[in-house]
Amino acid sequence: MEERPNFGALTAMIGDLKKAWSGMDDVQRRMLRVTGTAWSDDRTVKAVVGPRGHLLELDIDPRVFRNPNSKALAATIVATVRLAVEDAAEQSKEILDGSIAPDLRRMAPGGAQLEKLLHSHDADVRLKGDDDE
Repeated sequence: MEERPNFGALTAMIGDLKKAWSGMDDVQRRMLRVTGTAWSDDRTVKAVVGPRGHLLELDIDPRVFRNPNSKALAATIVATVRLAVEDAAEQSKEILDGSIAPDLRRMAPGGAQLEKLLHSHDADVRLKGDDDE
């Protein structure tokens, strides 16, 4: 006996797709307006990134030059930018969570994992790629 597809589930999925597709322009606009902001623990560095993690603003308090330490400053900048990227990713996730059904987020084109993509850093990807060689 041939198994019949679950038409109710299929209809619901098509409805979710239509809903997601119809609001995609708004979702894209909202996601492109996302900025992530973070401060270093000592409040001497502030970083603001755009929706894709690109650095938009970097403020460095002049107090850091009283005891110059370029390596420490560089590490603080990288860590602060990373926190700002995490902030932007969390905001993007909230937009997606409110706009796209969970089952559709798991079925990203090409097998991409949106959750993993939103919460990974270029440095992590680069380091993992270096290990594979």
